[in-house]
Amino acid sequence: MRSELYIDGTWRPSSDGRTFDVVNPATEEVIHRAAAASAEDVDIAVKAARRAFDKDGWPKLAGRKRARYLRAIADGIRARQAEVARLEVIDNGKPLPEADWDIADAAGCFDFYAGLAEQLDNNPEEPIALADARFTSKAVKEPIGVAGAIIPWNYPLLMAAWKVAPALAAGCTVVLKPAEVTSLTALELAAIADEAGLPPGVLNIVTGAGSVAGQAIIDHKGVDKLAFTGSGPVGAKIMAAAARDIKRVSLELGGKSPFVVFDDADIDDAVEWIMFGIFWNQGQVCSATSRVLVQEGIYERLLARLVEETKKIKIGDGLQEGVLLGPLVSRRQYEQVLAAIEAAKDAGAMVACGGKRPEGFEKGYYLEPTVLTNAPLDSDAWREEIFGPVLCIRPFATEEEAIELANDSRFGLAAAVMSKDDLRAERVASAFRAGIVWINCSQPTFTEAPWGGYKESGLGRELGRWGLENYLETKQITKYVSEDSWGWYIR
Repeated sequence: MRSELYIDGTWRPSSDGRTFDVVNPATEEVIHRAAAASAEDVDIAVKAARRAFDKDGWPKLAGRKRARYLRAIADGIRARQAEVARLEVIDNGKPLPEADWDIADAAGCFDFYAGLAEQLDNNPEEPIALADARFTSKAVKEPIGVAGAIIPWNYPLLMAAWKVAPALAAGCTVVLKPAEVTSLTALELAAIADEAGLPPGVLNIVTGAGSVAGQAIIDHKGVDKLAFTGSGPVGAKIMAAAARDIKRVSLELGGKSPFVVFDDADIDDAVEWIMFGIFWNQGQVCSATSRVLVQEGIYERLLARLVEETKKIKIGDGLQEGVLLGPLVSRRQYEQVLAAIEAAKDAGAMVACGGKRPEGFEKGYYLEPTVLTNAPLDSDAWREEIFGPVLCIRPFATEEEAIELANDSRFGLAAAVMSKDDLRAERVASAFRAGIVWINCSQPTFTEAPWGGYKESGLGRELGRWGLENYLETKQITKYVSEDSWGWYIR
């Protein structure tokens, strides 16, 4: 396991020698110590990224050449997939099969953006038809510059890939800060990029506290763009800080996503997708469909089946075979989720199952998967993101009521609908005010498709070609081609 900062192609300790503990959430044991970057370290990293962009030629490199580095990184991730997945488990807590899936997706993300980097060579400019024949004009895409990327702890390597891969493909250079509680696989990414021969300064990774290293990236005048995934309050602060220098910003923030189930749905299929939508990754997912709306005709039967199956979920250390729910990522997160459940009960919600530490687990941040009923519509349990394995479920009568309840949220990241009536499912999908909509499923995520939210769930889109465009500027180049003088002032 790496413990130093990766800056300008070299490994170095923090400038003030500070470190922080890495804790395994399954055991609460300190398993490593990592360097805690200072503002001085971030300054060095940004200057290295600035030089790599302004002087060393990374943005001028042909897209096909940048693609070779991206594919080499993808190959490096795959070559170490088992090792990196295990690191993800002991750092984040998620079950090993989930971690393995995440690491494979991260490698695929680098491959995908390698392809888009090559396409930039094929379409270097777009001719623009003008009404005045004395001029020609074209639009060209150019990389924004130095990108400061700040990522969350729920998908440590995958979220790094979502930002680093398109940024490098576009020709940007990057300073990446992983979440303090899950830094191990980001450092492995640095090692893999180094082995791939990525030029110095193109990718810099600084670990440490958000209040120090993250804030230094946000405030640095050498950073042209900020890309952040995390909570709404932090996103708002980043947006306000970016306004000082008019930095480009993309934000993927919180959600409280609805899942509408109509009474013609198969109950077992609905329960499977409801569980996948909230218990995957311990519910620590921005897009988790944590507000479940079930039509009255099947509500009681579906609720009973949901509780029955939820109680069967195997809880434990993510490295143990058969475990489907690991610990929450940290003590702080564990205590916040427990407090949210208690507040829900105080507001009138009923616990249908779960809501407490499972028996037999004296250590680790374990929580039983939780189903809440009767949560008032104005309660925090129904309206605010809990970010844990907790769902609220309630009945509805009509399609109109379901849509109204689903859209009654300040968030708009994702939404799901389940029905055997394709026309109704498509109609409801169109009515959702959300950036990501699933029909007869919840949470499938593909690198090729855009990802991002409406309302307070963020700005901009990641993944697909939209993710690449996050890191590109559009320049107009217009040329006077007439043989006649302009002759406005000098005749």
